[in-house]
Amino acid sequence: MPIPHPLPEPLVELVAQRFRLIGEPMRIRLLDRLRYEEQSVGELAEALGASQQNVSKHLTSLHQAGIAGRRKDGNRVVYSIADESIFALCEIVCGGLQSQLTELAQLLDAPAAPPTSARSRENPA
Repeated sequence: MPIPHPLPEPLVELVAQRFRLIGEPMRIRLLDRLRYEEQSVGELAEALGASQQNVSKHLTSLHQAGIAGRRKDGNRVVYSIADESIFALCEIVCGGLQSQLTELAQLLDAPAAPPTSARSRENPA
């Protein structure tokens, strides 16, 4: 189904909400940790050096938005990725940043143009 343009206002709000949700660095770290395997709050907290309360708060937000899934495993709850499309967005952003950094590095590595003195600009040869 094609996406209408200009975007309808309710869709604009939903997209903005999704960007706000993943705009938190801890949530990006959590998603990255959950990319290849499900983990519990305790495992994630230990791996990220964060409190279980903080990790749990962010996982709850990701779960409510349908990005993370959770299930009971004995006496613990394990989280996983429910919406894999979130990684496509992350890859696009990372790719864009990588391109910008490459361009910046090339600019910094380029030989500098010799400075022109005020006298040479006033009296061209």
